Amino acid sequence: MLEGTAQSYWMASSEATSYQAIEGDIEVDVAVVGGGIAGLATAWEATRAGRTAVVIEADRIAAGVTGYTTGRLSSAHPWIYKPLRDSLGLDAARLYARSQQEAVEHVERIAAELGIDCDLERRPSHVYVESRDRVEALKAETDAVREVGLPASFVTETDLPYDVAGALRVEDQVQFHPRRYLTALAEDLVRRGGQVYERTRVVDVAEGSPHRLTTRNGATITARDVVIATLFPIVEHALLSFRLTPLRELVIAAPIAEEDDPGAMYITRQENTRSVRTAPYRDGQRLLLITGESFSPGNHDVAEHHRLLVEWTREHFKVDAIDYWWSAQDLDTADKVPYVGRVADHLYVATGYARSGMSHGIMSGRLLAGLLTGDEPEWTHLYDPRRAHLEREARPVISAGMSTMRHFIEDRLRTPAGTLDDVRPGTGAVIRHDGHHCAAYREDDGTPHLLSARCTHLGCLVSFNGMEKVWECPCHGSRFAPDGAVLQGPATTGLRSLKD
Repeated sequence: MLEGTAQSYWMASSEATSYQAIEGDIEVDVAVVGGGIAGLATAWEATRAGRTAVVIEADRIAAGVTGYTTGRLSSAHPWIYKPLRDSLGLDAARLYARSQQEAVEHVERIAAELGIDCDLERRPSHVYVESRDRVEALKAETDAVREVGLPASFVTETDLPYDVAGALRVEDQVQFHPRRYLTALAEDLVRRGGQVYERTRVVDVAEGSPHRLTTRNGATITARDVVIATLFPIVEHALLSFRLTPLRELVIAAPIAEEDDPGAMYITRQENTRSVRTAPYRDGQRLLLITGESFSPGNHDVAEHHRLLVEWTREHFKVDAIDYWWSAQDLDTADKVPYVGRVADHLYVATGYARSGMSHGIMSGRLLAGLLTGDEPEWTHLYDPRRAHLEREARPVISAGMSTMRHFIEDRLRTPAGTLDDVRPGTGAVIRHDGHHCAAYREDDGTPHLLSARCTHLGCLVSFNGMEKVWECPCHGSRFAPDGAVLQGPATTGLRSLKD
């Protein structure tokens, strides 16, 4: 039994939304597919600028990746500025920094303007190392961060309850309750004439002039402009399937005394990533949020990662009970810069946030709204999904392509062990059944579900995540419920039943 409630604190501590699903065909000016931070920010910014937009969300808004983040909004992204400056030049690195810091300032400004109570706090943000042999590299990164215009310093002392070898510190960053912020933004979007539709999954995008989107229930949405702001785009453009790599991380949340609050945000890429922050909680307590244990979906013992994260937390902080735990998925890009912008006429994407989704999501909303209204920000070209940074992208693209091909071929050649009789209640496994690779799950009452193990996106074989009881595709990160229903794209249809 895992400690704590298997739920995101952000979801548990905010009101549920109840926007209606689309009923019948509609025609709109701007259709934004995806109701996370990027989709909601884009629709709100575009509507405020005079282009009425609607948000179309497969489940509930701010309840996917955005509802399972850490709520850390900072321009101090780990290990980005020196590589970016060295490969693309100082001007590109300065644009990146400006776009990220403006996102930080923008959220505080809008929260104040709309009177949003989202536990927003200004705190320093740190990127730290514990190994002495990484200090010089971090000092070089700090120099690059200062050079691009951010208020950075190199320090060796922090308020963490353990020693670090050095830290890059950037002042006046933001931590907040992302879901409270975004549900308030959605309410203001509707007041301004926009619309939000939930429980409406888009399963096809027919490109044209205008574009036509088809939903699972058969409704058609006709739109001049379409923004795809799902985690993994549901359209195939700019070789994105080969330029995006899915990864997951775990989060645990535990109460600590206010006097034990480390007073800032911290992140290291050592120890398989550790991110530290706190949030307001109960009287006399803060909620400590620890993120880490990066792994690729479909390939790892998730319970073991959870154990390691809990043990690390207890070793370093005065923690008793674990109140919440959850996991989140993100996408790395081939050159570590998000893909945000136009991929075809009047068709746009926002993806690849590389574990810095809060600032990237706000930046995306401003960038995409600028493209929709003809007021492009100066950093538009930096994030263009059609860019070609061959020197930085070649090796990651080849590696991602080889990984996908390996899964696609080797998994089919490997004969699964076990039969349906070996699948215990509450568990799942890929077995051989009637000549097929079968994703078999048995409910607690013994009822079996027999599904094709082929992901409906591009055909890789799924595997079962027993800790969260979901089927996961190791190639592009699609996730499915035990009965095969789509939980997370790029797949738009569920796993096929093999019962019939």
